[in-house]
Amino acid sequence: MNNVLIISDNQYIKDNMKRIFNKHKIEHTIEQSNNLDLFKISPNYNLIISAHCKKIFPSKLVNSFRCINLHPGLNPYNRGWFPQVFSILNKLPIGATIHEIDEKLDHGPIIFQEEIKIESTDTSFSLYNKVIKKEIELFENNFSKIINNNYTTIIPKDQGNLNLKKDFDDLCEIDLNNIDSFENHLNLLRALTFSKYKNAYFIDKLGNKIYVNIDLKK
Repeated sequence: MNNVLIISDNQYIKDNMKRIFNKHKIEHTIEQSNNLDLFKISPNYNLIISAHCKKIFPSKLVNSFRCINLHPGLNPYNRGWFPQVFSILNKLPIGATIHEIDEKLDHGPIIFQEEIKIESTDTSFSLYNKVIKKEIELFENNFSKIINNNYTTIIPKDQGNLNLKKDFDDLCEIDLNNIDSFENHLNLLRALTFSKYKNAYFIDKLGNKIYVNIDLKK
């Protein structure tokens, strides 16, 4: 009998995981990461799924359970924080990846993945929404294989690149004296626009912090 623990801090993901597991009548528990001690997980689970969990799984956990991750990026490109942000900036591929978890961040053997095309009108927010929809589609289409551990993994040919929270934070303050192409300035605003979040900003001559979002249509 399958008994699956799903750890997620994303409501869209949680709602869809519940729908998928109920559809297949598979016993499961869905928890938020702040409700769990990741060092004290019940041994009754035979699969643990990280689905936009804000905590990094400790070594003890990944070495004691079969653990997989739903990741909003196309490993090994832009592993870590906010892959869609950095894909807009560095033009590396973006997509959805389901992979086994090892002791490194977004690093384990790839189970399934699919690339998503970045449109010229995409912001971080629109691209992220495309990616999480693709994650659910990829998971649902391969549900039986994942649950029954009936798949062949792929090891990436290289380590790719890793972006941390600090790398994102360093992007947010706009240098008004920075000289660059308009394309790069535009891409920075696209990459930092995420719904109503206050990400990109500059300091005006009076010392005020002014936030900037961009709205693109075709």
